[in-house]
Amino acid sequence: MRIIAGTHKGRTLKSPTGDGLRPTSDRLRETLFNILAPRIRGARVLDAYAGTGAVALEALSRGATVAVCLERERRAAALLEANRARLGEESRCMILRDDARRALAVPVAGGPFDIVFLDPPYDLEELAEVTSAAATQRAAGGVLVLEHASRRPPPQVDGVAPSRCVRAGDSTLSFYP
Repeated sequence: MRIIAGTHKGRTLKSPTGDGLRPTSDRLRETLFNILAPRIRGARVLDAYAGTGAVALEALSRGATVAVCLERERRAAALLEANRARLGEESRCMILRDDARRALAVPVAGGPFDIVFLDPPYDLEELAEVTSAAATQRAAGGVLVLEHASRRPPPQVDGVAPSRCVRAGDSTLSFYP
């Protein structure tokens, strides 16, 4: 895994070994940031189910002001911390160790956010509940992006379907305005 563009372009990130973590691929991240490009500069970003932090760190590299990473799993949080330090982004990248469902039920520190990225496990049963909770973290005019399994339809948020879905193999990015 590497940072694709911006101030940290080409820098590598520590990747998970073994099962359990599914980082957003470089290709899918590039697609995501091509779509979000007009929104990145100066943005406040929430990366829920952050894993290695690749999405949050890419956003910072491309000009986001601050990123908050929400990650419960100890192993993933350790990778995220190592990647944040590797890029020298300790001051702009905050890590919250908590269960996403519980953390998203109340305002997350550092919010509201211009971009909320949600990448839960593809088999998460409470996907609709977590997606709706994540939507409450958006600032006015903000966007929620859900990465989910292409085999599953995206949930509605407050009765609204995503405005755009981009499929890349087994993964789909669904954008909620």
